Amino acid sequence: MAMISALALEICVVCVGIFLLMADAFYVHLDKRALAYGGIFGLLVVFAMTFFIEPVPKEYLAFYADDSLGIFFKRFALLGTILTLILSIEYAPVVERFIPGSKPGAGLGEFFVLPVFTCAGLMWMASAADFVMIFCALELVTISFYIQVAYMRKNQASLEAGTKYLILGALSTGFLVYGITWIYGMTGQTGLQKISGALLFFPQASQTALLFGIGLVLVALGFKVAAAPFQFWVPDVYQGAPTPVTAFLSVGSKAAGFVVLMRVIEPFLAVPVINAKLVAALQVLAGLTLIYGNLAAMPQTNLKRLLGYSSIAHAGYLLVGVASVGSPSAGRAIVFYLLGYLLMTFLAFLVLIPVAKAAGGDDIAHFNGLGRRAPGLALAMLISMLSLAGLPFTVGFLGKFFIFEAAMREQHYALVAIGVVTVACGFYYYLKVVRAMYWQPAPADAGPIEVSALTRFAATFLAALILIIGIFPKPILQILP
Repeated sequence: MAMISALALEICVVCVGIFLLMADAFYVHLDKRALAYGGIFGLLVVFAMTFFIEPVPKEYLAFYADDSLGIFFKRFALLGTILTLILSIEYAPVVERFIPGSKPGAGLGEFFVLPVFTCAGLMWMASAADFVMIFCALELVTISFYIQVAYMRKNQASLEAGTKYLILGALSTGFLVYGITWIYGMTGQTGLQKISGALLFFPQASQTALLFGIGLVLVALGFKVAAAPFQFWVPDVYQGAPTPVTAFLSVGSKAAGFVVLMRVIEPFLAVPVINAKLVAALQVLAGLTLIYGNLAAMPQTNLKRLLGYSSIAHAGYLLVGVASVGSPSAGRAIVFYLLGYLLMTFLAFLVLIPVAKAAGGDDIAHFNGLGRRAPGLALAMLISMLSLAGLPFTVGFLGKFFIFEAAMREQHYALVAIGVVTVACGFYYYLKVVRAMYWQPAPADAGPIEVSALTRFAATFLAALILIIGIFPKPILQILP
């Protein structure tokens, strides 16, 4: 097969999105679900293309990185978007109920197409090597998420979530732009590679101003990855947004945020004085995020809200890895953890949607007796919850193990101690869902739970990967960047 430029991947994803929008506009009587299937097919083709790419010309390397890390996260974004479209097909009846329209399926087309454009933004973020490109890609992702979170216009919770996300997203963007301005003012550069070169001759007297700019960028990215104390938007937004959007937001946005964070801090870690202060700040962020996310998740009774606080907790574990970037294994540990998080989280949402449709809600109580009502769904949710908690022989256990190993190599013993204690907290709130499924009686009026063949296949595939990678991780570790 002929090789293609890495730059063509994002262009192809945008073309897929434009084609789907045109199909939605010109084929009025088209079943809107066909757009989702078309998006899945188109993204699968682009996913296959990622294995046949050639390096980009040198003149583009100043703002576009085509390294193995970028290629991996492009595949990550594509896979996450495909799973989001599968969730969206299952969730379509709920969307139709909350969108006013004179025709059947009104508004569904855009609901299926928007994740494709979000995917293009996530892919650009994965390769962004210049602050200007980082900002543009981040805004493409964020603006499309604004629309998706508030998409169900007749649902008050969705509108409230969209408003909160818009306001706090705009606030974080302000911090990012101001931080970029300070860094540019101190170094005269926006490209990360050129900033690294400028720091070699940076005067000692100006380090305070540079640290202020770095701090502003960290605050902005802290909002994006849901790190404490910038996490307060997460529970309400995750609970109020359409469920497929919640899944995409918790996985895709978080992964892209961590890729940007790893790229942004890399030039500054080469300066010893800045390195020490930056690592200390990351350690504080990691510790606060671990403690808050896990403790706040313990009393939750709504599963989407629980998964929101769980997302904060997992951001804490990932920040432990980022704070340990001096270890050679830290980068691979972060990548492996994000891969496992994608599998575990999407599996949980694949089960949540059909159960919530059948039960009329997404509280943990709606899962009562699921082990007898739908044994297959209950088994899939069991695997997801145990892996999220970090049970051995699952991908979640290995993800935490690799993160803690990298932290131990850097002698971050306090973070490891906090991590081990908070893992125990995670067992408590994740096993509440297992208790509801297998130890609580099913409601007397509980009806059958319908699951599409595509959702059943995706859930089976993800559950199998969680166990297979958890037991035989070596093949995956060998191909990770």
